Amino acid sequence: MRITLIPLLLALAAACVPALCGNKEQPVPQPEAPVGTRSHFAALDDVRLLANGLLQLGQSLREFVQKTKGQINDILQKLNIFDHSFYQLSVFASQIKEEEEELKKTTVVLKANSEEIKGLSVEISSKVDSILQEKSRLQNKVDGMEEKLRSLTHGLVTSEQVGEINSLKELIHSQERSITELLNAMREQSDQLNHQRIMIKTLEEKFTVNTLTQETIERMPEILNSEAPTLTPYLTSSSTSTTDMMNLPSDCSDLFNRGEGVSGVYAIRPTGTEPFMAFCDMSINHGATVIQRRRDGSVNFDQIWDKYENGFGDFQGEFWLGLRKIHALAAQGNSVLHIQLEDWKQGRHFIEYRFYLSGLESNYTIHLTHLSGDLADPMSNHTGMMFSTKDRDNDNHQDSNCAHNYTGGWWFNACGETNLNGRYFHMRPKGRSERRRGIQWRPGQKASYSLKLTQISVHPMASPSTTSSTSASSETGVFLRSSTRILQ
Repeated sequence: MRITLIPLLLALAAACVPALCGNKEQPVPQPEAPVGTRSHFAALDDVRLLANGLLQLGQSLREFVQKTKGQINDILQKLNIFDHSFYQLSVFASQIKEEEEELKKTTVVLKANSEEIKGLSVEISSKVDSILQEKSRLQNKVDGMEEKLRSLTHGLVTSEQVGEINSLKELIHSQERSITELLNAMREQSDQLNHQRIMIKTLEEKFTVNTLTQETIERMPEILNSEAPTLTPYLTSSSTSTTDMMNLPSDCSDLFNRGEGVSGVYAIRPTGTEPFMAFCDMSINHGATVIQRRRDGSVNFDQIWDKYENGFGDFQGEFWLGLRKIHALAAQGNSVLHIQLEDWKQGRHFIEYRFYLSGLESNYTIHLTHLSGDLADPMSNHTGMMFSTKDRDNDNHQDSNCAHNYTGGWWFNACGETNLNGRYFHMRPKGRSERRRGIQWRPGQKASYSLKLTQISVHPMASPSTTSSTSASSETGVFLRSSTRILQ
C-alpha cells in the first residue's frame, strides 16, 4: 500500500506547489540567461517546500489509518460481545426445552397415577357404603335384642339368649374394627391422592412459567428492538360530552370515594388539565392511580424522551402512564408515591414517599420525602433529580449517559443502582455490568433486588384514622392478583 501511495503523494505535491506559489507576488522579469548557462536543478526553497508538504500529507494519512484501525477494532469487539450474548441465550433456550420435555413426561405419569387413585377411591367408597349398611342392620338387631331384654327384666334369662347376645356383641365389635380399618385406609388413599394432585399442580405451574420464559427469550430480540405502543392520548370533547367531562373524577381516589370499588381502566381529569384514561387500583382502601407496572417483560422500556413524556405500553399488561399525566396528578398537592415490589423468591415489599413532580421547564424534577414501608430507602439519593432518557441526558454523571448505559428512563443521579424502568430479565444475569441494566432496587452498598414485579401508584395523603389500615393492606390487591394470574 505504501508503494502505491508514493506516486499519488508526488502528484499531489506537484499540484500543491504552484497553488502555494500562486499567492506570492510575481517576480520582476529578469533577462533570460543564455541557453547554454540555464540550471537543470530546482531552487532549494522549492525543494524544501515540496518536502514539507509531503511530510504533512504522509502524517495526515498515517493518523487517518490509525483512526480507522481503532474504529474497526471497536466494531469487532462489539460483534464479539453480541455473539457471546446470543450464544448464552441459545444455551438457556436449549436448557429450558430439555426441562420442558422432562416435565411433560412426568406430568403424563402423574396423570395416570391420578386416574388409578381415583378408581381406588371410588371402590373404597362403595365398600364403605356397604359396610355402613351392614352396621345399620346389625344395630337394628341389637335394638331388638335390647327390647327383648327389657321385657324379660322380671324373669330369668336363658343360657341360649345370653349366648346369642354375646355372639351379637362380638359380631358388632368385629364389624366396628373392620369399619375403622377401612376408614383409615380410605384416609390414607385420600391423603395420597391430594399429594398427587398437589404435585401435578406444581408441575403444571412450573411448566407454564418455563413456557412463558422460553417464549419471552425467543422474542427478546424482537422486544428489545420494538417500539412500545403509545397509551390512549388525552380525551377531547368530540369523544365525550362536555357535561360528562366536567363530572369526571380528579383521580382514582376521587373515583373510589364516589363508590367505585372495582380495579380497572377509567377516565379521570386532574384539576386544570385535559381528561385521560388511567388504570385505578381500588384494593388499598382509598384508590390509587397506577403510573407504572412491570410483570412479564412484554414491553420494551428502553424508549426515547417523547415516549416517556406521553406514556406507552398496555393498561392490561406493562405500561408507563407518562410524565405529563404524572405531573398533572402530583400538581393537585398532598400526593403520596406508593411503590410495590416482588422479587424472584416471592418476597413482597412496599415503600411510600410524600411526592411532588415539577413540570417540563425543569425536566420533571422529582421531590421525595420518605414516609413508611418495609423497604430500605435508596431513592433519597434521587430526590431533586431531573428525568433522563437515552436521547436526553439530565443526570449528574459528567462522563456517562446513565439512561443509555443502564437502559430505560429514570431520575438518575450519578447512575446509581436504582432503576425500576430497566431491562426485564427472566434469569439473573451472571455479569455485574449486565445486571445493572435490569430492574434494580439497591439501597447503598447492600445487595440489590432482582425484581420480578413492580407497580408505582399515586394517591392523596390519607387521614390519620385510615393510615394504619392503608399500610396494612398495601401489599395486596390488583398488583398481587396479577402476579398470581401469571403463575397459574
